[in-house]
Amino acid sequence: MAMQPGKPMPTEPLNAELNDRAKHLLKVLVESYIREGQPVGSRTLAKAAGLELSPATIRNVMADLEDMGLIVSPHTSAGRVPTAQGYRFFVDTLLNVEPFAPGQIEEFKQSLNPDLGYEHLLESASRLLSGVSRLAGVVTVPRQEQSQLRQVEFLQLSGNRVLAILVMGEREVQNRILHLDRTFSESELRQAANFLTAQFAGKSLNDIRQSLLADMEDLRRDVDAIMRTAILLGGQALAPDGPDTSRLVMQGEVNLFEYQELSDLDKLKQLFAAFNEKREILHLLDRCIRAEGVQIFIGQESGFEFLDECSLVTAPYSVSGEIIGVLGVIGPTRMQYDRVIPLVDITARLLGAAMHS
Repeated sequence: MAMQPGKPMPTEPLNAELNDRAKHLLKVLVESYIREGQPVGSRTLAKAAGLELSPATIRNVMADLEDMGLIVSPHTSAGRVPTAQGYRFFVDTLLNVEPFAPGQIEEFKQSLNPDLGYEHLLESASRLLSGVSRLAGVVTVPRQEQSQLRQVEFLQLSGNRVLAILVMGEREVQNRILHLDRTFSESELRQAANFLTAQFAGKSLNDIRQSLLADMEDLRRDVDAIMRTAILLGGQALAPDGPDTSRLVMQGEVNLFEYQELSDLDKLKQLFAAFNEKREILHLLDRCIRAEGVQIFIGQESGFEFLDECSLVTAPYSVSGEIIGVLGVIGPTRMQYDRVIPLVDITARLLGAAMHS
């Protein structure tokens, strides 16, 4: 069930209100909970923080953090766990992100070999995200509207049917069967294909459709017969498709079973139903295509109820400077942000480079 997209809580006022000691204790608490998955008590926190503070001082700081909504005490434990707002403050203010070593990046690059082909590249990127993060990796297949046309071919079939072959980008080939009002000769089809290729090669499908719609108005007037045929055939061959959930490649959903906070049966059913349906996740990722760089949704910030206990880290990937898709990682809110954020960033860069090669 979709809700209004959530907005990250502003962290600037909290940053000004918290002193360095409170920030350090919060950072240690969040890192401990991400690592262990267990509520953090004051004694454990004092030992992990490495500060000479009394248990009473630690408890007072934790009470202040709880009053600010950054941590909460589960009913079954005297320890504390981060809230979504606590994770947001941690990510925005306290997180130290370590880039991957050159050797690791080279391994990632080898798994995204340009020779794999278009579909296998997307699957490999999703598998890389899932395998390294031990969470769910997602990659959107570029929308046809954002793909550039390279070549058009038309082949005569039986009856009034024509096979349209569209070569998109570097590796994608689309076949469509057109049902027409009359039979076209082989010469007419070849001339129409040559005209469309010459006129529109290198342009996006959106731009081509707008041109064809404008040219349709000219059909009432005296236009060249080749152009008339090309406009009629091109209008059908390049018509937009309906919603297509095959545009989302996912790997590693079962990894989420390992996290206790996602073990509630009703929550899991809701989450995996969304994974299976894909439409809501695809809608969220498509929103991210307008953003620059890594974007992070924590809990309700995504605007989708099934992700209330999860975080989503995304980044767009580009070819020749044009954003054509989005990839990311879905996992519990206690994911290793310091590892996932650079992983998503470098995978987006490497996938774009591989698709450009």
